Amino acid sequence: MMYEGYHFWGMHLVWWFVWAVALFSIFGWYEPIPKKKLKRDAPLEILKRRFASGEISKEEYEERKKIIETT
Repeated sequence: MMYEGYHFWGMHLVWWFVWAVALFSIFGWYEPIPKKKLKRDAPLEILKRRFASGEISKEEYEERKKIIETT
């Protein structure tokens, strides 16, 4: 006597669910290195931020901006 489809229901189905959750939590949920740290800012954005924070003067900003735009 064969039990057609019997093995997929019950504990077998529960174990598929447990494995799916475990694999998702390992590979899908966690990020080993946050994407924000990997993202590099464009040179012009860094220059704007430095000017806004007062690290460089307006003359330095304009001079460096010209250099960045020409390259």
